[in-house]
Amino acid sequence: MADLSYLDAVILGVVEGLTEYLPVSSTGHLTITEKLLGLEVDDPAVTAYTAVIQLGAIAATLIYFFADIVRFARAWFRGLSSAEGRRDPDYGLAWAVVIGSLPVGLVGFVGRDLIEGGLRSLWVVAAALVLWSAVMVVAERVHTTYERRDAVRGEHSVTPMDGLVIGLVQCFSLIPGVSRSGATISAGLVRGIDRVTATRLSFFLAIPALTAAGIFQAVEQRSALGALGLGPMAVGLVVAFVVAYASIAWLLRFVASNSLLSFVWYRVGLGLLLAVALMASWISAT
Repeated sequence: MADLSYLDAVILGVVEGLTEYLPVSSTGHLTITEKLLGLEVDDPAVTAYTAVIQLGAIAATLIYFFADIVRFARAWFRGLSSAEGRRDPDYGLAWAVVIGSLPVGLVGFVGRDLIEGGLRSLWVVAAALVLWSAVMVVAERVHTTYERRDAVRGEHSVTPMDGLVIGLVQCFSLIPGVSRSGATISAGLVRGIDRVTATRLSFFLAIPALTAAGIFQAVEQRSALGALGLGPMAVGLVVAFVVAYASIAWLLRFVASNSLLSFVWYRVGLGLLLAVALMASWISAT
């Protein structure tokens, strides 16, 4: 990993920033890219590096949604000490984010050895890309039913129970190929939340989940990262930040008038292509 070039760092930063918030699985794409670059995906430094550059994508989220985050934080603190504050819809949404962030943190910590080990196989990525696509199709069909009934809910109707359900589903994103945004947005659609709100909620839930993962990996693998050097890490972080910021803006515009089915076709195609490449031994699974 110490031989990681600046070009490799740029490529990984682009892949991270582009795929972190699109429902196509950033972990799956990073694993594929690392293999194509000749990196050992089970190398602790590789695992730590991919987690660290996620902090660039998180920084993009914090800046893009800074005003919203401040608003939710104020509503949450007001609600903790005031009955009037608890009537603010932002108070419920803030609790949805807090509660929804807990399951993935717990499951990720307990199952970290499996997540960083056996689940890093490209066979897992290929299967998850295809199988979770079916879940996304079902979520879209359920959401269409809500639309026909004129029962779609907006941001001010999000409840802590929504956060809990979406947070539990987010745990599936620990499987490479599922996609954290694909899991959380799909869960939001099934709950009857409109696409833009479900997507925004997915971004908010990403902040604690990805920040914790990045910091934990950086601390746990600090010696391996030290051998890499600050240069490639800095480049990866900056590139991931810029690309992620653009991806956030684009995705919010896209889901305002489009379903997730376009991503489903891409996911299925990539999953099948990857499976063929693995069967033909064009690329190794680990």
